[in-house]
Amino acid sequence: MGRRVRRVRAFTAVLVTWVSLVGGGPAWADTEEFFPLRLEAPATIAPGVTYRAFSLKGAHGPAYGHLLTADLRNRRVSVDLLHPGAVGARATTSQLAGRRGAVGAVNGDFFNITEIQHPGVEATGAPVGPAIAGGRALKAAVPDGQRFGPVMPPDVTTEDVFGVGTNRVGRMDRLTLEGSVRTAAGRLALSGFNQYALPVDGIGAFTSAWGRTSRVRSTCGTDTDRGAPCSEETYELTVRRGRVTATAEQPGRGAIDQGSTVLVGREDGARELRKLSVGDQVTVEQRLRARRKGAFVFAVGGFPVLRGGQPLPGLDPLTPAVRSAAGLAARGRRLYLLALDGRAAYRSGLTVAELARLMRRLGAVDAFNLDGGGSSTLVTRAPGARPVVRNHPSGGTERPVANGIGVFIRP
Repeated sequence: MGRRVRRVRAFTAVLVTWVSLVGGGPAWADTEEFFPLRLEAPATIAPGVTYRAFSLKGAHGPAYGHLLTADLRNRRVSVDLLHPGAVGARATTSQLAGRRGAVGAVNGDFFNITEIQHPGVEATGAPVGPAIAGGRALKAAVPDGQRFGPVMPPDVTTEDVFGVGTNRVGRMDRLTLEGSVRTAAGRLALSGFNQYALPVDGIGAFTSAWGRTSRVRSTCGTDTDRGAPCSEETYELTVRRGRVTATAEQPGRGAIDQGSTVLVGREDGARELRKLSVGDQVTVEQRLRARRKGAFVFAVGGFPVLRGGQPLPGLDPLTPAVRSAAGLAARGRRLYLLALDGRAAYRSGLTVAELARLMRRLGAVDAFNLDGGGSSTLVTRAPGARPVVRNHPSGGTERPVANGIGVFIRP
């Protein structure tokens, strides 16, 4: 009997490896016994776009999930960032998808959801990481210590993004802000762009893309402590057509005119801005620089969990949650969007380490963790119909979010 069991186990291990290789993905060390996964039959949402549900057993209980797959080799398929029209605003994923006519979508980045540590300060709703929509840069990343969300693995920062380039190839990358404030006295470093948190001693630029939300939050906390008190030394000025048009001791709120830029400084940054007066010449420049070659059509923040078919070291193996993710395969030409179900029976969810392993099992070579918990939402939309929320949000209803990833079909 012992020899027979050993022969069966050996044959099973060979068979699992062979199936993985034939399927075009990496050969997993995980066996069906260790990480059981059941895929339901796929349904076609649109040409090149399919939806399917799946179930699995995680370390903390059963999980149920929803997967959208898009073939970027199909010229009719495109992907873009969904957002509410302002960086400092929120809307539900189904609202975002419906407004833009997306055939499928998942929620996006973590965001400034609450300000318990700063009584009287408005939570902005702005996302943590960089954001690019339609090829246009909307914002840069907040300091690592100011982020919301689970613990990131080592060597990962808030500048990490997931996106699709102008070459229609998806990739994970890192977007760093490069900018300056040029005055008659010299050049000042720009350390923020439409961000809810600025580095200590920094200067941040806010444009019309920010929206009407208060800019006070940008001067609260420190680079390492999100809950630290707000700065007592701040300054704000408005620049239009290359000249200072207004100044204020405290950051303000309200819409910013198209073509105007509001500069907010804290500590040393405030002291530098205070040297300027109405009428002085000022030129503000900013751009997001990618580490890898190629411009993005869209990019969204979060953090990578799988790279080159291998989970990143240091992923949290202990804390389960309902989660969302995006993944890539076929050299960036196949896109996966995933959201776990938040029904009571499945609410224990998966750890970040389990999420990486799941994305690999589903076929992804690279994968990126998005906002989870009550934010996790995946929707699909039939032609001419309203978006349908496929998963059950863990809060019972859809949570308004900062942004999302939308899949579109060209006529």
